[in-house]
Amino acid sequence: MMKTIKGLIMGIQFFTSIPIPYAVPMDRDHIERAVRTMPILGLLQGAFYAGLLYILLHWTPFSPLAAAFFVWLAMILVTGGIHLDGWMDTSDAFFSYRDKDKRLEIMKDPRMGAFGVLSVIVLLSTRFLFIYESILHAVDTVYVLIMLIPFLSKSVAGVLLIKVRAAKEDGLGTMFKKAAGRYTLWFYPLYIAIVLAVLWLLQPQVLGGAAILVLMAGLFILFAARKAVKWFGGITGDVIGASIEGVEITLWLTLWLWLYIVTG
Repeated sequence: MMKTIKGLIMGIQFFTSIPIPYAVPMDRDHIERAVRTMPILGLLQGAFYAGLLYILLHWTPFSPLAAAFFVWLAMILVTGGIHLDGWMDTSDAFFSYRDKDKRLEIMKDPRMGAFGVLSVIVLLSTRFLFIYESILHAVDTVYVLIMLIPFLSKSVAGVLLIKVRAAKEDGLGTMFKKAAGRYTLWFYPLYIAIVLAVLWLLQPQVLGGAAILVLMAGLFILFAARKAVKWFGGITGDVIGASIEGVEITLWLTLWLWLYIVTG
């Protein structure tokens, strides 16, 4: 149990900007626990975003536009932009239209190209639109669905990390991949089953939207797994970061469309 808690702490230290002054041993057992608890980390992030949105809309005088901005900003601050960095590096590499080896070299380059800048502008502006309009169409279930988005994005990242071959022999992504055991992924469907069971007991009206989000996350895994190998020869830390951003914007799009259908 303590190793699991320490693994979660390691995940928070690696994948967020939240300062936790606790040294977790960088051995295989703790890294494996960090991978195992990635969906839990996502669920905690989602609970924070949903809770912040609820507070802003119900306990402050802020407008929906201001509430959307603060939630949008919180998503950047909590992660420290680490996934956005992967999105920009991967975008620069992809839009270079070079071979796989050259794309990997481009991802290592600390300089940012025009495609990386343009892609992150499009990503962030689109996310803000989806957040704002989801708030305007907000129903009671929207908070739960928002909470599920980081939960599913971290689950997708864990699956890709474990199941897709590494593009190179070094790097953060490869380190986490090598630490994962044969049973690490068994916990992921268990997490999803527990979450859906809790929703069925407490808020059955949200199950339809939740099931659609889970389905879209699964489809994204199939797409990203194939394209990561085709475009980059496999996964890297940057590709995993880009995948997290990619699946989250896909799920925000799905939520946005679902709310239009539900609310008419």
